[in-house]
Amino acid sequence: MGPESLFIVGLAITAVVLLSRALAARIGVPDAILLVVLGAAVAFLPGMPEIALPPEVVLLGFLPPLVYYAAFFSSPREAKADAVPITALAIGLTTVTTLAVAAVLRWILPDLSWAAAIALGAAVAPTDPVAAISIMKRLNAPGRLVTIVEGENLINDAVALTAFVLAVEALTTPFTLGHGIARLAEVVAGGVAYGLAVGFVASRLRRRIRDPGSQIVVTLLTPYLAFVPAEELGFSGVLAAVCAGFYLGTRGEGMLQPASRLPGQLFWQVLVFLLESALFVLLGLEVRLIVRQLTGAAWSSAILGAVAVTAVIVALRLAWTQFVFPLSRYLPGRHFAFDHLPWRDRLVIGWSGMRGAISLAIVLSLPVSAPGLPPERRGERLFVIGAVVFIALIGCATTLPGLLRRLGLAGSDRVRIEYQEARKAVVDAALARLDELIENGEVDDRTGGTFRRLYESLLDQVRTESGEDLDEEVTDVLGLRRELVRTQREKLRRLYSQGSISAEVMRAVDRWLDLEDPDIREIG
Repeated sequence: MGPESLFIVGLAITAVVLLSRALAARIGVPDAILLVVLGAAVAFLPGMPEIALPPEVVLLGFLPPLVYYAAFFSSPREAKADAVPITALAIGLTTVTTLAVAAVLRWILPDLSWAAAIALGAAVAPTDPVAAISIMKRLNAPGRLVTIVEGENLINDAVALTAFVLAVEALTTPFTLGHGIARLAEVVAGGVAYGLAVGFVASRLRRRIRDPGSQIVVTLLTPYLAFVPAEELGFSGVLAAVCAGFYLGTRGEGMLQPASRLPGQLFWQVLVFLLESALFVLLGLEVRLIVRQLTGAAWSSAILGAVAVTAVIVALRLAWTQFVFPLSRYLPGRHFAFDHLPWRDRLVIGWSGMRGAISLAIVLSLPVSAPGLPPERRGERLFVIGAVVFIALIGCATTLPGLLRRLGLAGSDRVRIEYQEARKAVVDAALARLDELIENGEVDDRTGGTFRRLYESLLDQVRTESGEDLDEEVTDVLGLRRELVRTQREKLRRLYSQGSISAEVMRAVDRWLDLEDPDIREIG
């Protein structure tokens, strides 16, 4: 496409994203559904250029930041506590789904080679928890469900993308069983080692950067510095980006200053939102090309493929959570908490297997032509995967709220209570530290009284929000405020390390403390 066509496409994507956000808020449906529908409608407008996105653009432009972001904001302690169900879903179910979908596609589209079918199976194997998590949080579902669904997504992206890379490589390179196993070990070990190395170097670099703008630039470059060289070295770029994000996400304390954290989080939220939205819109914009490529016979096989694959992934996931999960009691070691995961919780987890942006990115990055991958049937492949994502998203997103209410899993106040308790604990810690400073003569009574009234008013505000009943100058004021905020942060980290609060609550209170930090006001 020329510059004029690129401008028109960019304008169309922007308009569809804005309109979808406005309509989604009004009618209460996930943005992704409207993004695809409106994108398809725009594709048929007069003067709209035909979209055929180069696979390299998707692979390089979209995947690294998406998987890095998911890894960075993972919850390691919670994930460790539920390692068995997360691993069973992320590795076991993802692998089984990839192979099952490949077998179905080989039956419906016999022109596909096994390598091509596995590549397409890997596209629909990973879940996208964005819609499911937003619904669970809105309805205050049990936190453990959120943790398992989120933790599964982080690992299954890496598993599916690794399978995809190996399958694409097998399209042009003869694979034996021994070669495949050796290549898998090389791809995984190399990607993990390189990603951790990038994370280590980036953490040391970012500790020395004080400027918020430079910090954001470094965070943007990190996933690409992990992904691209790893791919060039023959490793898994996806695993490298995931490991770099996970390493940095678990070592954020002291690496990012409060003045950098808030704009950095906002930047990444907007970036990921735009990338995910653009993928859905691009799928809609490619509808015209897909329709043109599908003939009468191709339509029937494409529709059959979409229905069959959707049925397989939904049935497999429900069966896996209900019947395979309980088998964990036979694994070595103790799995008491996992053994007692009720069937209602397992049903919700099974029904939360929506597909999304990663699936679209994978299928759009598949080579247009390769042995066992007929270029004239690209429309069928895009239709099948796009329809699976769309059907699974609509079916699960529209019925999950009712399922949570019917099973009695909606309405928990866990997160709100944890948040209020954490806020009270950190304010109490600041008041105790203030008393120490006054007693040691480091703060005069007048200034200490001023700050005491400030923090007591904050404590009263927190108590009010939680529904409880409410029966001389200092040399360096900014230094005092920094000290009190630092004390609160230390208390917050101890609460998290002791398991008193979740990672979600810790991040929420941390953002609240960022607003109290004087360094932000200095920059503002």
